[in-house]
Amino acid sequence: MRSPETNVILEARDITKSFNGVRALKGASLTLRAGEVHGLNGENGAGKSTLIKIITGFYQQDGGEVLLDGRPVRFQRPKDSQAAGISTVYQEVNLIPERTVAENILLGREPRRAGFLRKRAAVAEAQAILDRFGLGISARATLSSLSLGMQQMVAIVRAVAFEARAVILDEPTSALNGTEIDILFGVVRQLRDEGLAIMLVSHRMSELYELCDRFTVLRDGRFVLESTPAQLPPAELVAAMLGGIALNDTQRDPAQHRERMAALDDGDTVLDVEGLTWGNRLHDVSFAVRRGEIVGLLGLLGSGRTEICKAVYGAIRPDGGTIRLEGTALTRSSPARSLRAGIAYLSEDRRHEGIFPGLSVRENLTAAVLGRLSTFGVVRPREQSALVSRFADELRLKAAGVEQPISELSGGNQQKVLLARWIATEPKVVLLDDPTRGIDVGAKAEVHRVVRSLAERGIGVLVTSSETEELLALCDRLVVLSEGAVVGELDPLAVDPADVVGLLSAASAGSLTMTGGNP
Repeated sequence: MRSPETNVILEARDITKSFNGVRALKGASLTLRAGEVHGLNGENGAGKSTLIKIITGFYQQDGGEVLLDGRPVRFQRPKDSQAAGISTVYQEVNLIPERTVAENILLGREPRRAGFLRKRAAVAEAQAILDRFGLGISARATLSSLSLGMQQMVAIVRAVAFEARAVILDEPTSALNGTEIDILFGVVRQLRDEGLAIMLVSHRMSELYELCDRFTVLRDGRFVLESTPAQLPPAELVAAMLGGIALNDTQRDPAQHRERMAALDDGDTVLDVEGLTWGNRLHDVSFAVRRGEIVGLLGLLGSGRTEICKAVYGAIRPDGGTIRLEGTALTRSSPARSLRAGIAYLSEDRRHEGIFPGLSVRENLTAAVLGRLSTFGVVRPREQSALVSRFADELRLKAAGVEQPISELSGGNQQKVLLARWIATEPKVVLLDDPTRGIDVGAKAEVHRVVRSLAERGIGVLVTSSETEELLALCDRLVVLSEGAVVGELDPLAVDPADVVGLLSAASAGSLTMTGGNP
């Protein structure tokens, strides 16, 4: 029986979960109450996605318990959690575009008589559900004819239409425009007023403070705190998400840094980005990277870090803006064109966008330069072996041999192979998206050494990280981002590390303006 004082519907207590010996959750807890919007917050690797998948039956926890109405439950599959009234809507719309809105909403629940589908009754039932939320969508419309935002609304309506009690919204506004976001907020508030428990995952601070009644913060797989927006101002929320910011002063010498920056000031610009815009994710982004400079993109998750890297590389096609490499505008951008021009990109998603898991270290390392190592389509094995041997030594790669499958290497050594792949292309600019994510301290130090060596060779480096202290210790200059826009620049040695949390929270709140590298 639900407690009338707390009105708790769903609770996760001290959840632990490991994957191949790596602890993803180390005591994560969460409480969802009826009639509340509850924000689940944390940076990359905090454990949000893993906790959601345990709650919904996609994974099974190693320890801890999930309670529904105060009773322990253990869902064996997502269908079990759905049957219990827990619905999840992910940022990627998971519906059937060729079917009508009515067919998508009622899929698996169609009204029938004597085994035959009652089409007219189905359309009427779906239309009544849509009208309940005032969406102005026709149940007869084909789903693909709707905007992506309206498709997202249909997904939410489908999730809550039938006896839903708790709804999990995972980055629901990621692909929506301003009007669609307003409609979504109205739907969320209506669901809250109808007594549903709603979990909201969003990396936009403005959305969290506009919609949420309560927050839970996870960090490194652990529960950090639960609080309300009134009790937890943005600076304290950011501090809870990031933890303590500690700069290792022995890594940077202020005098040497000033000399280096003076030399860079006299250098040429290798990458110039102006007015980069893409949907509602990037807004008039402009910055430059000089030859031999390490520029960091500093911002909370969801600030546009990855989107900027992908847009510069041509992995996504921006709606507007200009990208110049050594003064020459890159047009009709694509990854292949960017690579030929001299731009290399290391994705944050090593598993899905980096390694070829079924291939060897040798094959992975040379994948981007096979044309240079081939004659009439046949690889010259001696040159390939020499190249692999050179980079294996230079990056201190630890592997049983170059023919070892890359999937058998540690995460840090996989990352070294990927770095070698892009360095081998002899780039002018390297885009490194969270390059030390998920690797150990020793491997992280090796990656830092490689990044600095790239800069020493005159290569421009644009780097992101989910660890703010890493950017402070590694970069020459920081471009500060908030919700897809550049809000200023910082000299990493001119800012007190203890003030970074406040700067990021102020940027997220839209109240920070920086010029000349100082707040």
